[in-house]
Formats: sequence, structure tokens, C-alpha cells
Amino acid sequence: MYRSPTLLALACSIAMSISSLLLAQPGDAYAIARARLVETVLKGGGITNPRVLNAVGSTLRHEFVPPELRQQSYFDKALPIGGSQTISSPYIVAVMTQELDPQPDEKVLEIGTGSGYQAAVLSPLVKDVYSIEIVPELGEKAAKVLKKLGYANVHTKVGDGYLGWPEFAPFDKIIVTCSPENVPQPLVDQLVDGGLMIIPVGERYQQTLMLMRKKGQTLEKEALRPTLFVPMTGAAEDARKVHADAKNPKLINGDFEETPLSTGDVPGWYYQRGMIWNSDKKSPSGGHYVSFTNDVAGTPTTLLQGFAIDGDTIRKLRVTANVRTQNVTMGQASDEWPAITLQFFDEKRERLALNWIGPFKGTQGWSEKVKEFDVPVGTKEAILSIGLFGALGKVSYDNIKISAIR
Repeated sequence: MYRSPTLLALACSIAMSISSLLLAQPGDAYAIARARLVETVLKGGGITNPRVLNAVGSTLRHEFVPPELRQQSYFDKALPIGGSQTISSPYIVAVMTQELDPQPDEKVLEIGTGSGYQAAVLSPLVKDVYSIEIVPELGEKAAKVLKKLGYANVHTKVGDGYLGWPEFAPFDKIIVTCSPENVPQPLVDQLVDGGLMIIPVGERYQQTLMLMRKKGQTLEKEALRPTLFVPMTGAAEDARKVHADAKNPKLINGDFEETPLSTGDVPGWYYQRGMIWNSDKKSPSGGHYVSFTNDVAGTPTTLLQGFAIDGDTIRKLRVTANVRTQNVTMGQASDEWPAITLQFFDEKRERLALNWIGPFKGTQGWSEKVKEFDVPVGTKEAILSIGLFGALGKVSYDNIKISAIR
């Protein structure tokens, strides 16, 4: 089956063509796919904890996604699971689990059960997992899957996760897989002194994954990386002080002039893989740009940014960018080429359209790329992606802009 030149890259895919494996005998194929996911995406992305690697490598992610999406289970991307929610990508699950440093004698609270996948990964690493989901149909379905697969130490309920689970508090660790604007106080109260919490906080499309350690009644905070998580459903999301302006979509730091965080991550962008921030007074805009270099075919190199967009009032979206290539050749598969990619999603986070500028090949100096895309009716958000997407060579990007055409 034909796939567009950038399909794998468009949602942090592992940039490897393994769909043929998933079409073979399910048992063997899934095992091979999990092994390649661990070796290529997790280890390649800095996951070093052997217990975490083993947990992800032995968790049957295909059991936690809808049947029609199981062929994509072991691509490193989020997938819709209903209820306007998604199952997190394997890489971000591994990142959060490793940062949480789970120990065998610990009790962990998870806010946002979703599909149940994160709880399943945590299960063999800790004594007990308590997981709360606010969307009834998701919480009930996850409970059934976890029970079927034998996760006896995972305890679930449907309710407001931001209230915690006081009857089983305190918890040694808390992991939040949905994005509040600020840390809910009940979760702080239910964390043991010295305990860790990992949580994405911030505006809807500009969040930071934070690692927090409780000291008395305060939290010591460490910013890990920019990220994009599904917001909490209900009042917590409605009560946000800052709401995205879907009628005036915009990119943050599209010229890459903002200084990277101490972690090396560029502000405004997330799921950074294989990227370098460069300084050059001769760059197309300002004095900085980003580049991706790869000498191992199939290695994922990406950078993403999401934004709100109202498809009922905006008919087209113009994307402009400056691009430069140096000795770029195809990766492992025919769809592994650098490009600028754009996905549109509806309110249920189902993808409505897939678009791209490119692919970019060979060696070319800086040149401006411009293209207009139709915005499907019903669009609520979009994700723009750049990178090599598994190709070999070097590609550079600068001065990326979007503008709405009503």
C-alpha cells in the first residue's frame, strides 16, 4: 500500500518501514516490531534504564489501540483511542517512566489512564499503580484490557484525576499524562515528602514536561523539555486562563532565534530528535537556524509544533520556510525524505488531512519554499513537522511561518 513521502515522520514515527512485518503472523511480527522500537527509537533517543527498556519491549501496545490501527502500534506516534484522547507515543512513555525512576516497592498514582498503556508499562516496575480516567468509556475499556492481560497490581477508577485518590494516599510517585495549566494542589498533598511527580504543564500548545520533587509543602521543579499532551477533559480545561486563538493560528519561534533550554531543546518546538541549533549571521532570518544530520538510514530526526486552527473560518493555510540540503539521499524506505509536513485534526483528534512541501533531495543552497493548503471543514488543530525523517545527509530549516487565508 502506498504511503505519502512523510507519513511516518508526521507524528514522531520511528521512521522505519515495518508495516510489512505487521502484516505477517501477528505474534512474531509484533515481537519483532517491539524489538526494533526499543533498539531504534528508545535506545537511540537516550533511554538507558534496562528495566524501562524491558518493560516497554514486553508490553503489548497493540492490545491498547483500536483494531483498525494495530498495524501502527509500534510506530513511535500517538494514536486516537476515542473520547478526544490519544495513546501516548512509546518514546514519551519511556521518557516519563525513566524520569520517574520507578522502584519495586513503590506505589504510583497515574492521572489520565487513557488506553491503559502507561499503567501497563509501569506495572512490572512498581508494587502498585493507581490510575484515574475522567472519560467513562475510556476508563472502563482500559480496565477490561488491563484485567484481560493480567495486570493485577493496576487499580483503576473513573473520576476527576486532579482530585487524586485520597483513600490510597500518600503516593511515592505521581505521573500525569494530561496537561493542566498548573499543578493541582490535591496531587501535591497526596505525594510523599521527597516523592517525585512528572507532569506536562503550561498553555494548550506550549507545554513543558516538568519533573518535581516534594520538599515539605513545596515542589522543587526541573524543566525537562517542551512537549505536547492532550489536555484534561472537562472543567479543568475550560477554566484555563490562556486559550489558544484558533482563528489566528501562529508558530512560536519559527525563526529559531530564541536560545535553547539547558537541555538543548529549542523553545516552542517538541519531540526534538537529531537536531542542532546553529549560529550564522548569513542565515536567512536573524542569526540562527536548525539542522538535522544523519548517517544511519532510518534513524528518526524530527521537530514538531502544534497549533490551534479553526477550519470553519479559515479556508487555506500558507506555509513558508527557507530550506537548505547537503548530500541528501533516501533512507531505508522510499518515503524517507526530508520535508515540511502538515497534518490537520478534528475535535476528536482524528486526522483529516496529510500535506507536505518537498521532498528535498541532493544538495541545494538556501531557498524559500511556499505552499498553500486547503484546511478541511471541522479542523480544530494542526501539527507541523520538519526533519530528515530517516533520510541520509543534512537538511537545514529557518524562518518557518504560517498565515491564514479566510
